[in-house]
Amino acid sequence: MSDDNAIAAYGNSWYAATKIDAPERPALTYDLDIDVCVVGGGLAGLTVARELARAGWSVALAEAGRLAAGASGRNTGFVLPGFGADEDKLVARVGFERAKDLWTLSQAGLEYVRQNVAAVGASHIDPQNGWLHVSKQDNSDDFVRQVQLLGELGCEIESWQTDRVRSVLRSERYFYAINYPRALTIHPLNYALKLAAAAEHDGARIFENTRALSIDPSGVRKRIVTTGGRLRANHVVLCGNVGLGDLLPRVAATLVPMTTYVITTAPLGETLTEAVGYRGGISDTEHADNHYRIVGGDRLMLSGRSTAWARDPSAYVKALTDDITRTYPQLGRVAVDYAWSGTLGLTLHRMPQIGELGPGVWLASGFGGHGLNTTAIAGNLIARAITEGDETWRQFTPFELVWAGGVLGRVAAQVRSFTKRFRAAVVARRAQAREKARAQARERARETYLKAHAKRQSARGADHSGESQNDADSRSIAPQAGQASGQPQLERVADGENPNQDA
Repeated sequence: MSDDNAIAAYGNSWYAATKIDAPERPALTYDLDIDVCVVGGGLAGLTVARELARAGWSVALAEAGRLAAGASGRNTGFVLPGFGADEDKLVARVGFERAKDLWTLSQAGLEYVRQNVAAVGASHIDPQNGWLHVSKQDNSDDFVRQVQLLGELGCEIESWQTDRVRSVLRSERYFYAINYPRALTIHPLNYALKLAAAAEHDGARIFENTRALSIDPSGVRKRIVTTGGRLRANHVVLCGNVGLGDLLPRVAATLVPMTTYVITTAPLGETLTEAVGYRGGISDTEHADNHYRIVGGDRLMLSGRSTAWARDPSAYVKALTDDITRTYPQLGRVAVDYAWSGTLGLTLHRMPQIGELGPGVWLASGFGGHGLNTTAIAGNLIARAITEGDETWRQFTPFELVWAGGVLGRVAAQVRSFTKRFRAAVVARRAQAREKARAQARERARETYLKAHAKRQSARGADHSGESQNDADSRSIAPQAGQASGQPQLERVADGENPNQDA
């Protein structure tokens, strides 16, 4: 694929610039009968296609554009445990035991990606271990509560105190952190392209530039009409987010589209590795701002500034570089070589939508926030449901399809995003102010102590000086007194009398 074609498909991204060679798959131009039709060529669709093909089922995947051209190939590449929903909210919704089971599934999704990377070849996917979730607040109580809950859910984590965080990330903005050593960062586009090749090797047929126009779900054999041909299948798996709008407007209406902007700097040399001594993913927020990592040896990739309506990525380059400068002023004003955006779909409950819409019609959608592990979960669960009758997917039934509010929902999401960003900035500034005030108080106390100590030393020196002078006078007078009356005095002492005591 030429550079222009790669940019057209994947944006002006570092991923497009460093993608592996991959053939452009043909469009479907004929009718086809298969066991399963997968609609959508992102990571969820590619995962379910591969797993079904490995099980010996005939599979065809129809992608409207290019494989992984949406959020799957444009994100920052964080493969994390958990979900978009916060842990405490997940527990509140389904109870601790069910939340723990879901958390176990999320970690299984992460491990599936890790094993798959090894299976398809790690070259050009560049897996790096670890995710460091850093706090810009100095609230140790919240930190301790989160660490405790994550431990109870069975997550392998390390709690880092401020000194350790700042020894690795040279920023005075940071306090505590939670390290997830089993998390992963990858080149998501190259992973998707290698996954597609593996699926084809196992027997799946993949068609690009093949948009599904309609689905007739009635009967045992479902009918799917595309732009170039028709498919008939016993099962249809719909994998996608807001891109499903024309085909399934009811499903698309359950998602709020949020666009996140990503930049990758020019090479920064040793200055970057001195400032950022962590090679995995780093997040210093609870929402879609300031997720970053080192790529290409000495470039910094950073995402943030999410909006409910997509805009030109170049409009956010300054805001994103300002974020870098505030966090790592020692880097100076960084140059940016790549800027792009990706649009994901957020559900109101922030959980993925995985399950059966009707007999033989499956949905995998709503991956916003934790897509690289939840797409793996969805692909595996649906493939197992089709091939084995496994019903683990029912663990996601509490997270039903909920209308996202249309235009008003997008406005509300945008307001929430701005509000969270503003509050986070205020909290961070207050934490910095408190730390500065404490440092100033410690310095004042130190200066007060040093002054008092110096004064005591000076007074003690004066006393010693007076005592020394008195001793000298006594030594000069004593021989004279001894000559006149020293003998009687000695005698009186010997007799037990105190010569200095008044009579």
